[in-house]
Amino acid sequence: MSITISPIAHIISEFPQKFGIPRQPLLAPDVLAKIVFEPEYRNPDCIRGLECSTHIWLIWEFTGFSGKQWQPLVRPPRLGGNRKMGVFATRSPLRPNGLGLSAVRVKSIYQDPELGPVIEIYGADMLDGTPIYDIKPYVPYTDSISDASTTLFSEPEKLSAIRWQCDTSAIDSRQLRALEEILYQDPRPAYKKDGAETYAFEFSNLHIEFQVIENEAIVTNLQKKVQMRK
Repeated sequence: MSITISPIAHIISEFPQKFGIPRQPLLAPDVLAKIVFEPEYRNPDCIRGLECSTHIWLIWEFTGFSGKQWQPLVRPPRLGGNRKMGVFATRSPLRPNGLGLSAVRVKSIYQDPELGPVIEIYGADMLDGTPIYDIKPYVPYTDSISDASTTLFSEPEKLSAIRWQCDTSAIDSRQLRALEEILYQDPRPAYKKDGAETYAFEFSNLHIEFQVIENEAIVTNLQKKVQMRK
């Protein structure tokens, strides 16, 4: 049996490319995104009562993996990229149905004159334009399991420090916090963590370059991208 599902909304996020996106939701809680509904779901009644929830669940699609097929065994970056595990024992994006699940924090819900209801969220781990297939309220008494555990993924690995070797005055305090949250999680590929190679990623309207030396991220370049006039 198969079913057909269609997006109800899409994400406007600060990540125009995959590199740099946090590997799990809420690891970078100052990352800001918006949920914009597709035209047929812009009736405000669809989200009536959602303002009572501080967090929501999003069911979405991993995009940006065209041409890549799922495999029974994957190499989770969290385990160094060297250990193989079953795809259903991981959160690999290369899955049979390519669906992701994220809990995010609601910042605000407002009515846009052109887009209808818009949900602003913090902590989204999604590429800009990601399709959203469902939204559900996070219910603490049933969704938070106090005795849950896993022996493989206990705590997120973090770098020890961030050092800025460039001017940061052109960005606001939230963007600066968000960038540090992203960098502390070490966005480098798990299999390329030797040497002092320079890495670059895009965030919002920014271009960032950094190196990691002795577990410290050193940001060597931060520039605002030139916006094209329409």
